[in-house]
Amino acid sequence: MKKSIDGKALVYCQGAFNTPNGKTAHGLVRFTERYDVVGVIDSNYADKDAGEILDGKPNGIPIFKTIDSAIKKLANINNTPSSLVIGLAPDGGRLPKEAKITIKKALEMGWNVDSGLHDFLSNDKDVMKVAQANNCRVRDVRKTPDRDTLHFFSGEIEQVESLKLAVLGTDSAIGKRTTSWLLVHGFRNSGLTAQMIGTGQTAWMQGAKYSMIMDSCINDFVSGEIEHAVVSAWKEERPDIIVIEGQGSLMNPAYPGGFEILAAGRPDYVILQHAPKRLEYDGFPGYKLHSLKEQINAIEVISGRKVIAITVNHEDMSSHEIEPACNAITKETGLPAFDVLANGADDLIKILKKLS
Repeated sequence: MKKSIDGKALVYCQGAFNTPNGKTAHGLVRFTERYDVVGVIDSNYADKDAGEILDGKPNGIPIFKTIDSAIKKLANINNTPSSLVIGLAPDGGRLPKEAKITIKKALEMGWNVDSGLHDFLSNDKDVMKVAQANNCRVRDVRKTPDRDTLHFFSGEIEQVESLKLAVLGTDSAIGKRTTSWLLVHGFRNSGLTAQMIGTGQTAWMQGAKYSMIMDSCINDFVSGEIEHAVVSAWKEERPDIIVIEGQGSLMNPAYPGGFEILAAGRPDYVILQHAPKRLEYDGFPGYKLHSLKEQINAIEVISGRKVIAITVNHEDMSSHEIEPACNAITKETGLPAFDVLANGADDLIKILKKLS
């Protein structure tokens, strides 16, 4: 049986699985050390296999129509979870009202509830009344820590001797975290030690030991928290490689991200995640995506570091389109391009190992 940090969990993703708004659920279905995921709730794909729907590869995680059907079926196979995890990641991080029906049902069952949204369950008196009556834990992963626990940038990161790689993106919800994990696992499989620096709630939910949640951190401390995570990984693990997960993109109008990672994480090199079929910024029709060359130039000017490879998100692409798309990117930019989700990270790892 899989050993996890917080035991068995059912993931709530009603109406969002296999869409950009379900990316937290997607991460948990693909990989997590925090939970043993026993199922997903989304009536759109009831009775399907989550891995088959998401990546065309069955992984034994069933999708249920409702929490009631999940409770019944999981009890029948002695696989009842101890937690409900909110797998939604909508624009603005807001919780749909109808989700609270499922949350209260889970609490009535005595399950713990974890949420990574900006609507904090711990501030909801009705939800917390049910939680307290059933002795359940409610965790709002995005809730800002007390200021006296936060760190300010110190420059201590200059002592870190690991090779630092940042995985940035040309847009939000484009696969930066998934690629980061694939690289970490690829390095480990190749015989090197590697640690992931999580910068969002999903990475924390996947069990990233060294994490901060950038979009809910008080601005004055964002750089310090990034530095602290990297320095902690170095001091405690002495890894060969540190991979820093990116957030948003430099020029996304709603989720501008990456500046702090470049400035405070001080990566040695940058890997850039890109979706060739995406023409506008995610969720914002009319906001044209800046070209790959413009985004590479912006990263290199700001950081003084090189983008050394492009990783491809194959959304809206058939399998036979992936290789030509990678070849076209290489021709346009002069950089190697890989779809590590579809084809694995081995070829990219061979290039990156030469840097370590």
